[in-house]
Amino acid sequence: MLRFHRFVNPHNAPSQSRLRTVFEYLVIIFGIFPMALMVNWVLLPHAFVGGGLTGICSAIYYVTGGLFPSLFPEYGGAVPVWLTTFVFNAILLLIAGLTVGWRFCIRTMVGVAAITFWYRVIPILPEPIIEDPWLGAIIGGFVFGLSLGAVLAANGSSGGTDIVAMIVNHYRNISLGNIMLACDIVIIASAFFLPLPESMLAEGGNPVYLQIKRVLYGVAMTISYTVAVDWLMARLHRSVHFLIYSSKYDEIATAINTTVNRGVTVLDGTGWYSKKPVKVISVLVRKPESSLVFSLVHEIDPNALVSIADVGGVFGSGFDKIKVK
Repeated sequence: MLRFHRFVNPHNAPSQSRLRTVFEYLVIIFGIFPMALMVNWVLLPHAFVGGGLTGICSAIYYVTGGLFPSLFPEYGGAVPVWLTTFVFNAILLLIAGLTVGWRFCIRTMVGVAAITFWYRVIPILPEPIIEDPWLGAIIGGFVFGLSLGAVLAANGSSGGTDIVAMIVNHYRNISLGNIMLACDIVIIASAFFLPLPESMLAEGGNPVYLQIKRVLYGVAMTISYTVAVDWLMARLHRSVHFLIYSSKYDEIATAINTTVNRGVTVLDGTGWYSKKPVKVISVLVRKPESSLVFSLVHEIDPNALVSIADVGGVFGSGFDKIKVK
């Protein structure tokens, strides 16, 4: 029978916490760059309408084309995406700050500032870098999703429907995923009623068919970036559970504590065959850290017995935040 013996957890020391925070903010700022690149080099040149606030701002960009030549000459008279992104997010953040709380908004503000900046400095290409629209939707969506996944992994957000979901969820018992899905469906479906771009009109054919085709491009892009986000988040958040049996348990536990910087639990046990007491080290680490744990164990005690198991999720200090919904 195993009994709790000792728990040591120096994780989240002040200096390391500050370094982690700085690193996460850098990921948010530069992780958004590929997302903005795909919007200005694939989505807008193809006249796609994806989900989220990006889809709304893109639709406004298409509809207002040529209406404001003196105000936005470099965008063909259309209201630029960077401007509408900033304005809508500023309004949503103000509402969220007054309802949900300003603590939630801090990192989102950084994300909004970053995506507005990248939209502004990256030029919109007259022709998409991926000529085929289906490939553009799939590849562009996948890169967009990887970028978004990196930002989410850093506990950040690019704003938009994320903020709407948080506000609605604050007052109604509706999951964030369902709220965002509903928003995406409405936004993508709206593409059916927008004027067709010249590139699609040049194809000829029934206008209704072309409008449906345009909506399907948006659906393909949304599915692609959703798969990419889920794939990246699953890869980044994989964790493993070690059980280590060794007579040099104290050296191994200390090495893991100080080198890997993970909490270690040492359990009391009894070897049933020998009837002798044994110490069992229990430790949870991220998947990329597992090779370091193996190296430490092998260096200290090559004869140690090590068991490792993948875990579905780890929540708490040093891992994912505990969430009710």
